[in-house]
Amino acid sequence: MRIGIVCPYSWDVPGGVQFHIRDLAQHLIGLGHEVSVLAPADDPPRPGGRGGAPTPRPGGRGGAPTPLPPYVVPAGRAVPVPYNGSVARLNFGFLSAARVRRWVHEGNFDVLHIHEPATPSLSLLACWSAQGPIVATFHTSNPRSRAMIAAYPILQPALEKISARIAVSEYARRTLVEHLGGDAVVIPNGVDVSFFADAEPKAEWQGREGENTIGFIGRIDEPRKGLPVLIRALPRILAERPGTRLLVAGRGDEEEAVADLPRELRGQVEFLGMVSDEDKARLLRSVDLYIAPNTGGESFGIILVEAMSAGAPVLASDLDAFAQVLDGGEAGELYANEDADALAAAAVRLLGDPERRAELRDRGGRHVRRFDWSTVGADILAVYETVTDGAAAVAPDERVGLRARLGLARD
Repeated sequence: MRIGIVCPYSWDVPGGVQFHIRDLAQHLIGLGHEVSVLAPADDPPRPGGRGGAPTPRPGGRGGAPTPLPPYVVPAGRAVPVPYNGSVARLNFGFLSAARVRRWVHEGNFDVLHIHEPATPSLSLLACWSAQGPIVATFHTSNPRSRAMIAAYPILQPALEKISARIAVSEYARRTLVEHLGGDAVVIPNGVDVSFFADAEPKAEWQGREGENTIGFIGRIDEPRKGLPVLIRALPRILAERPGTRLLVAGRGDEEEAVADLPRELRGQVEFLGMVSDEDKARLLRSVDLYIAPNTGGESFGIILVEAMSAGAPVLASDLDAFAQVLDGGEAGELYANEDADALAAAAVRLLGDPERRAELRDRGGRHVRRFDWSTVGADILAVYETVTDGAAAVAPDERVGLRARLGLARD
């Protein structure tokens, strides 16, 4: 099958949607499908035409550039735009529209898979340009988006071309239903469980005798990722578990991150900078407790799935999306969102209870199998096959039922 996938956000800046698309593309390629991903990214030098040298993008801990994957077609540099409590790097305009049209025409895809089609970037442009079967995945959880409601008349002609809708969680589905109408089948983000489960722990990141390590992975200077809440909780954690170290992986201003922490405690926080996928897996395999203090704007929680895959006990804020990923608190513990005291109390209790942490490892390890790409990829392929084969074969009256099952029923 020839599959075109459209990424709305800059490939040069790592994020959950980009990682999902990357892993989906690699999974599909591994199954023998032909995949092309269109994404905002700097144009590479092309001394020999279309097959020129790859463009760099942020890589590991030191920010070393790594090549753009061969299946990614760059659509030009993105522009940062505030969006959903974060900064989204988008690509829009006449030049971008021309590139999208050319990519769609030359690709001759059996199915086009567009992510976040309501985002003013390549995805919306692709909806306007494409013909034939279109599958759309909605990632955003934003129940109070006035902008999305106001933009609906503009979005409607493009969205009506979509053959099937996927939401990565019940909360992303709810955002879609409330703002754009219709419905979607829920298929979660996928993870290569064995990649994390088989990673080797790193001795310097592991707890020593009488000491523990706790981990945080995320953008340091993005408040909704919650590091400030964890930093506020740290003095109490260290008062009761004085040998604890906090390992922080992610980009941002490290000095500003610990500015409110007493100077004598700052040595207990170790900043690792940007880490490679391999080191992320090793970090999650090494810590005694992974803490996800995110404060909002999350529709899923892929880092929770990665942590459980690596065997890390998880403590997370009680966001609806996180509670769903953690099976209502059965596969990981939850604390009251933005409550640093509640976070500290739960962390201290778990760090002092190795049996409870072992129980969470076991439950998380069993629960996480439903998120493995072997399951998630098969579900996505089933949607592709339905819209490419089934829709063409059924009679017109049967198509109504098919569209309803795939989230296309409209008032």
